[in-house]
Amino acid sequence: MGLPLHAIETSGRLDESNHLWLDSPLPIKTPRRVRLIVLFAEETDDWKETAWLKAAASNPAFDFLKDSAEDIYTLEDGRPFRDEG
Repeated sequence: MGLPLHAIETSGRLDESNHLWLDSPLPIKTPRRVRLIVLFAEETDDWKETAWLKAAASNPAFDFLKDSAEDIYTLEDGRPFRDEG
């Protein structure tokens, strides 16, 4: 079995030469090889965050989260995350 993979979501743009320019640096130590999955819309407009949230909220793949048995965390759990990068 291989090492576990970690996922980072970020955004960027492709230039005329098909070079990928990220909007922000990745929080990983480099140099290293990475696997890349590129998601893009057919239209040229920027994606709206609300469109992503609406799609996730209406996707039946997440219906299991509506079950009250999935409510295992409260606002008192964990610690606040403060990005210092």
